[in-house]
Amino acid sequence: MIPDSISAGQHDAIYNIFSLVIASQLFAALFMIACLPRILPRYRQAMIVAATVCGIAAYHYFRIFNSFNSSFVTDSVGGKGDYTQAAGEGFNEGYRYVDWLLTVPLLLVELVAVLALARKLQTSLLLRLVPAAALMIILGYPGELSGDNSIRTIFGTLSTIPFLYILYVLFVEMTKSLGNQPPQVRSTISRLRILLVATWGVYPIAYLLPQLGFDGAAAWTGKQIGYSIADILAKALYGLIIYRVARIKSFADDPSFAENELSVEEAREVLGNSERAKSPAGRN
Repeated sequence: MIPDSISAGQHDAIYNIFSLVIASQLFAALFMIACLPRILPRYRQAMIVAATVCGIAAYHYFRIFNSFNSSFVTDSVGGKGDYTQAAGEGFNEGYRYVDWLLTVPLLLVELVAVLALARKLQTSLLLRLVPAAALMIILGYPGELSGDNSIRTIFGTLSTIPFLYILYVLFVEMTKSLGNQPPQVRSTISRLRILLVATWGVYPIAYLLPQLGFDGAAAWTGKQIGYSIADILAKALYGLIIYRVARIKSFADDPSFAENELSVEEAREVLGNSERAKSPAGRN
């Protein structure tokens, strides 16, 4: 539940973290668009999706930032006293869920797109991952709105079912398709999936805080900070790692592109790793 008042320190912490998220998402998106010529055309779709995710997040955090500033006001000189909810205003937590409804499925789209899998396999993965991601967010929203812990538990449990299915597809089904990827891509994708799961794990923890007995201004402040940090890692950092994967695959696919982008020594190392991965000995 949104508290009736927060301290000046809590207000400043939330204000600053929202500002950090806006800057992180906005400039990550600009960086990804600017770097499109640094990867082969077949991987640019993944980067455009990644930039779109960060752009959507930047927009929604701007709305969240404005909603927060309108909702909590103070009469103290210099803003050193407590901030209370303004009459007729309310912090709109729904912006987060609209953001997640759009960006969480797209995070999975960019992961599948950057692997450049066979069209049939790519379609099969997306038809399973995208609806499950959307369902996970939709089922979590009624619980987030409710002040009744039993309702939160019900919808939190329902939301966990598609989450577990996503984990199964990412760590079981997708693993089967990684055999022909360059070694650096396989290791990076493994770390990327762990990053995704670790950052997504912040959301259910914050969701469960009221059931665990943590409530009030301090818990609410912690939730806003936790959500914000998780969003930076799961969108901006995740997108930059997708860019790294796209670069590695571009080098492996086109030796002349690698030679133009890298030093001679770096190009030889990348191409050497790629050739070893293609050999029977390299795959074993």
